[in-house]
Amino acid sequence: MKILLTGATGYIAQRLLPVLLEKGHQIICCVRDKRRFNSTKYNKFDIEVIEVDFLKPETLNNIPDDIDAAYFLMHSMSGGKEDFSATEKEVAQNFKNRIEKTKARQVVFLSGIVNSDKLSKHLNSRLHVEETLGSSVYALTTLRAGIIVGSGSASFEIIRDLVEKLPIMITPKWLNTKCQPIAIRDVLTFLSGVLLNDFTFNRNYDIAGPEVLTYKEMLLRFAKIRGLKRKIITVPVMTPKISSYWLYFVTSTSYRLATNLVDSMKVDVVARPNDLKDRLGIKPLTYIEAIRLAFGKIEQNQVISSWRDAMNTNAYQSGFKELVEVPQAGCFKDKRSMKVDDRERVLENIWSIGGKTGWYYADWLWGIRGFLDKVFGGVGLQRGRTSSNEVFTGSVIDFWRVILADKKEGRLLLYAEMKLPGEAWLEFRIDENNILHQIATFRPLGISGRLYWYAVLPFHAFIFKGMLKNMIASKH
Repeated sequence: MKILLTGATGYIAQRLLPVLLEKGHQIICCVRDKRRFNSTKYNKFDIEVIEVDFLKPETLNNIPDDIDAAYFLMHSMSGGKEDFSATEKEVAQNFKNRIEKTKARQVVFLSGIVNSDKLSKHLNSRLHVEETLGSSVYALTTLRAGIIVGSGSASFEIIRDLVEKLPIMITPKWLNTKCQPIAIRDVLTFLSGVLLNDFTFNRNYDIAGPEVLTYKEMLLRFAKIRGLKRKIITVPVMTPKISSYWLYFVTSTSYRLATNLVDSMKVDVVARPNDLKDRLGIKPLTYIEAIRLAFGKIEQNQVISSWRDAMNTNAYQSGFKELVEVPQAGCFKDKRSMKVDDRERVLENIWSIGGKTGWYYADWLWGIRGFLDKVFGGVGLQRGRTSSNEVFTGSVIDFWRVILADKKEGRLLLYAEMKLPGEAWLEFRIDENNILHQIATFRPLGISGRLYWYAVLPFHAFIFKGMLKNMIASKH
């Protein structure tokens, strides 16, 4: 069957794609920028990548008419727009208008559990999207999930940060809120299982694991699995704003995502019983089984996708093409070059930069810069990276975004997502003469940008010099 997959660079879609391909389906992947999609690992499968921006209706003509079904896997909760609910509704309406003109028989939508009388802004938006997607032309199947547990998922990484960093936690009262977590593996099984199954047409189902837990119980069970003793004290006086800052500074989440998560965590997310798992022959994993499975993937460096790679800024509205060409005019630059004796080893070092590997020199200064970025509302260094030795266009490396990663040409280009009075690029390139060029470019915004550059110039003098030298010498 010919299946349209939206949000193809997102956390869920990247996990679902190989499942659908292994089942023999032809997949049409929708992305805003083809540079962000790594298609090399799918060469043996029937896959096509098309550029579609659902906020630009004219691009929707790239979607073929002869599709059999479509997955709607887009959301804007962690994006850069203030009113994500309006954006989500507009995206859903544009999607629906186009799909109704195709031969698609079914649309599958992954939403959130919405059984509480009072919904968060995020869950209310998901419900409105579901209502928008309803159609008399195609059948809509909605799967409603709560907390999704898997390597790289936002909930898993936030719980991991909290448990592994804080022996004692003073927490808000919403830690007593009830939820019903589900393993990412089971989410994928449900998503693929309902595909063009007639009995699921024009129906919605809550999907969840077998246990109802409070967030406090989830943290303590996680700690037990990790062999850690943790004490959690809940207090009634912590406001939503303080709770958001608490999550933001302790974990790797952005402040906007922390705010929306706190808003959602005040609402019980418990599934209504249904017969879907029985009809599809699915036995959902327990919470502990899901955690152990996630760590197995992490230890084997097999994390396929991560929430951290989601775009959280409006800088990429036009894709990466405008950022790949690093500006020259009106910019400050720090250029350094050095001869490389072992090209392949140095390329491996470049491709491993950041995260647990660090930045090859003065990591404590990078840590201070990351802390200051957090203080001023930036992403900081806590995001790390999804894979320890692989990067692709669109990946995150600490507070940088990979704009171009071409190992064959020996070029890695990063764009800064830290809080800056301007824009910054960091480029590593090994030329045909085996000379490694390391170029930091900063395009200042007004006088504040120029003052910033001169203020950090003394640090650049030895940080970038040491980084280049150690990157070449390291046996990593």
